[in-house]
Amino acid sequence: MKFILGKKLGMTTIYGEDGAENVTLVECGACVSLLRSAEKDKYEAVQVEIQKTAKRVFKKEFRVENTGLETGAAIDVSIFEKGDIVSVSGITKAKGFQGVVKRHGFAGSPKTHGHKHDLRAPGAIGSGFPEHVVKGKRMAGRMGGVQSTSKNIKVVLVDAEKKILGLKGAVPGILGNIVAIRSAK
Repeated sequence: MKFILGKKLGMTTIYGEDGAENVTLVECGACVSLLRSAEKDKYEAVQVEIQKTAKRVFKKEFRVENTGLETGAAIDVSIFEKGDIVSVSGITKAKGFQGVVKRHGFAGSPKTHGHKHDLRAPGAIGSGFPEHVVKGKRMAGRMGGVQSTSKNIKVVLVDAEKKILGLKGAVPGILGNIVAIRSAK
């Protein structure tokens, strides 16, 4: 299994034999900081870290078996090949406090026929029984800023000297966020 951490740089368009492809560029480069073994930890895993800022380090654990890696070993983009299918995990864009129309896709009320100032209101939220608002009711609230995984993303560019991976399409997160890339199972 191939895995690496990277920093999202942004999106661009690459022109090739297949035509134009929208690509997300990710600057990758990580090192192994800890190995977990079945004897000591009851599972096998590799903890990988990447420098997020000058003072902060981001760590992520990948559950894999028999990697042959040692603590302190560097992982670079050369492990991936053009055409590989990967899964990319990251924190989505946070959109703050949003109403029900944007957050859940509610239709809202009509603009006319006695409806005044309630275009984007949720409508009635109570019920006859059990006579209180049921837990989990879709209402206004904070949107985004959660862990998300995009699957079946194709690697279209591998630049080993610049440490850049080009992934077809969009991946979760804002520019500069750390994403975890692993080969699809």
